[in-house]
Amino acid sequence: MELGRLGVWYPVDRLDAGQIRDFVGRVEGHGYSALWYPESRGYETFAIAGFMLAQSRTLVVGSSIASLYARDAFTARRGMISLNSLYGDRFVFGLGVSHKPMVEGVRGHDYGKPVPVMRAYLDGIQGKEAGAAGWPVALAALGPLMLKLARDRTMGALPYNVTPAHTAVAKAILGPDKWLAVEQKVCLETDPVRARALGRAELARYMTLDNYRNNWLREGFSEAELSGGGSDRFIDAMVLHGDAGTIKAGLRAHFAAGATHVCLQPVHAAEDWAHRDAMLEALADT
Repeated sequence: MELGRLGVWYPVDRLDAGQIRDFVGRVEGHGYSALWYPESRGYETFAIAGFMLAQSRTLVVGSSIASLYARDAFTARRGMISLNSLYGDRFVFGLGVSHKPMVEGVRGHDYGKPVPVMRAYLDGIQGKEAGAAGWPVALAALGPLMLKLARDRTMGALPYNVTPAHTAVAKAILGPDKWLAVEQKVCLETDPVRARALGRAELARYMTLDNYRNNWLREGFSEAELSGGGSDRFIDAMVLHGDAGTIKAGLRAHFAAGATHVCLQPVHAAEDWAHRDAMLEALADT
C-alpha cells in the first residue's frame, strides 16, 4: 500500500452521514491520497471506516488513532482484514494506547504501561497469520521506545501534535523504509490573534493529557509555555497559520525533516465548513 504525499486528518464525528459523504468527496476530489480520523465517543472505528471507504474509489482511509482498549486483538485483526478485503486494500489500522482518562474514566479499564501493552496487543493481532509483517498497521508513537516498536513490528508511525524537529528525531529512529505519517494542524487565517484563538480552542482538549505534555517538554517547550492555554510560540508551532504560501512552507518542513506523508488538519470555528473547505482547496498542491 502507498500512502502518497499529502493527506487530511479530520474529526468526522462532528459530521452527519450526508456531511461525511460530501467531505470524503471533497478530500478525494482535491487529490489528497488519504483521510485520517480519530476514535471518538461518536462513530465506531471500523464502522465509520467502512462508510467512508464506500464513498470513495481510490482514497486510503486510516484510523488515527484506534484505541487498543476499544476491542480485543482478535476482533481488531478481523476488522482490519475485512475492510481491506472488501475495499481494495485501502484501510490503514492506526493503533494507539490512548490516554489514561479515556481508558479508565470512560472505558473502565486499567491503563497499563504503554510499550508492553502495545507489544502484547501486536502479538495478538499478528499471531501466526501469514503475511502479518506486511499488514497496514502503524502506531501512534511519540517517545523513542514506542517509535522503536513501530519500526520493529509495524509499517511505521503516526505522530500527532508534533513539530518538524520531532519529525527529524522520529525519522532517525524509524529509518528509511518505514512510514512516517505526521499530523499538522493548519489555519488559513492571516490575523494571528484570531488564528491563535482558534488554535487554543482546538488544542485545549490535549493540553491536560500527559502523553502530549511529556512529548512537548521533550521537544523543548517549558511548563510555562504549556500553561494558560499555551504561549504564542507553542501555538504557532502546533497550528500553522497565515496565507497559503506560509502554511505550505511549514508543511514542507516536515517533509524536509523526513516525513513520508503529512496529513493536514484544518482548524476552524465550529461548523464553519466554508473555511474548512477553502483550506482543503488552497493547500492541496503542497
